[in-house]
Amino acid sequence: MAWIVAWIAAALAFGGLDAVWLGWAGKNFYRPQLGDMLAESFRMGPALVFYVAYVSAIVWFAVRPALAQGGVPVAALNGALLGAICYATYDLTNQATMRHWSLTVTIVDIAWGTFATAVAASLATIAAQRFA
Repeated sequence: MAWIVAWIAAALAFGGLDAVWLGWAGKNFYRPQLGDMLAESFRMGPALVFYVAYVSAIVWFAVRPALAQGGVPVAALNGALLGAICYATYDLTNQATMRHWSLTVTIVDIAWGTFATAVAASLATIAAQRFA
């Protein structure tokens, strides 16, 4: 039961944070920085695959060890590391392979992934501890 509670809490936390962030940053940050590299409209299919996989990774790599030992501080640290590594993989690969990729986008995106993943992992751990 703890894993189900943790997964749902992580999905709600990360999904909610990302929705707010992308709602603002899509038009105010990413579009001005990346321009026509962005799709005209949001593609739900690939996004759903990402969110299911990423939330599962949050639970496995951050929440699971936190519940086994250490609680929320372990979840926050492991979540931050997971977010930094995953977002850095995406952004630095883009910066290495694309003709035009903004260093500002890379820095902001890695910071965002670090923060949002740490928060989601922490909240999922709290929810699993309290409700499972």
